[in-house]
Amino acid sequence: MSDLPSPPALKRPPQHVPMSQFAQQDGELLIGGQPLTRLAARVGQTPFYAYDRQLLKARVAQLRAALPASVKLHYAMKANPMPAVVAWMAGLVDGIDVASAGELKVALDAGADPAEVSFAGPGKRDIELAQAVAAGVLINVESARELAPLAAASARLGLPARVAVRVNPDFELKGSGMRMGGGPKQFGVDAEAVPELLREIGRLGLAFEGFHLFAGSQNLRAESICEAQQKSYELALSLAAHAPAPVKFLNLGGGFGIPYFPGEGLLDLAPIAANLLQLADRAARELPHASLVIELGRYLVGEAGVYVTRVVDRKLSRGQVYLVTDGGLNHHLSASGNFGQVLRKNYPVSLVKAKGPQGGPTEQATVVGPLCTPLDLLADRMELPVAAEGDLVVIFQSGAYGASASPAGFLSHPNCVEVLV
Repeated sequence: MSDLPSPPALKRPPQHVPMSQFAQQDGELLIGGQPLTRLAARVGQTPFYAYDRQLLKARVAQLRAALPASVKLHYAMKANPMPAVVAWMAGLVDGIDVASAGELKVALDAGADPAEVSFAGPGKRDIELAQAVAAGVLINVESARELAPLAAASARLGLPARVAVRVNPDFELKGSGMRMGGGPKQFGVDAEAVPELLREIGRLGLAFEGFHLFAGSQNLRAESICEAQQKSYELALSLAAHAPAPVKFLNLGGGFGIPYFPGEGLLDLAPIAANLLQLADRAARELPHASLVIELGRYLVGEAGVYVTRVVDRKLSRGQVYLVTDGGLNHHLSASGNFGQVLRKNYPVSLVKAKGPQGGPTEQATVVGPLCTPLDLLADRMELPVAAEGDLVVIFQSGAYGASASPAGFLSHPNCVEVLV
């Protein structure tokens, strides 16, 4: 008998708990009330994204119940710009936030009220600024360069150029997945430069309406969100003293996160609601003409969507099972870990049998897409039911930053489709 030590067991990544937002029937996932295999047959192809409209409605209702009635809820459509989703959300929220002229068209086509549409983003072209003035939406100014073309468009069209100033604060949203404020940033105008910008807005006769502050996104710590909201309000209040007109619009940003990875829990809305109630009470006294706005994207739509791709090959390579699917990072860059993750982690993943009963014995498997790159990794060594060709792999938490945030043209594979059910 050998005295050599046994090789260490392969360490398995932490496994996810099942996603509870979707019901099941006979062990099969229901999306929009339909068994997934039936939905896949209805769609007619894989890969596809499916978004559950009742989950979208329930999330908005949850927020309405928790937040002060005076706080407006805006949908940041960059999270999911699918026209059917935007049209559905436009009927549920108070306003839409867009980040390009293309998104502006989708929002207006969806029936969004131009008075409640705001347009943010660095590097707006002159033609986009003119389109925004013509549409009558609120433009979040991110640079002094934008003022002259806005004034010119206003004069040429005979329409007011409605503007708010996007402020780059001197603080950040602590613990956020993506920091968009504090320090040097391409977003907004540095807080210390805003008073001079406000004077120029007044000199040019632009229709000043307020401020937009967005410190970060994907945050699961309520205390950090509350702190950022408080600091944002205080900063806006101090800047209001330099404004050429009363503040009508104060966007305190968003940052509300959803759980993706083991150990992450749901965001606690209670302290955020209490904090916003306090700020709304202050605003009624200190900024009596202003509406407070919360801008949310991922939090509204992220948990209501799934990405579905089909196993086309099952391979065994030196003891490791690989499930090769017909879609990958070309459709779901976020799940591959290449959309901002520093250390790659698995999204929640499930497997639905194409035939026979669901569940059964499990095995450790790695799910990869069809692209000729090792970056095309959807799930690394996860415990899944033993799969066969034709089975469906489901990636949860896929309602935000999915298809539109992915390099669909990479390696020229077929496109995926999106459905709202």
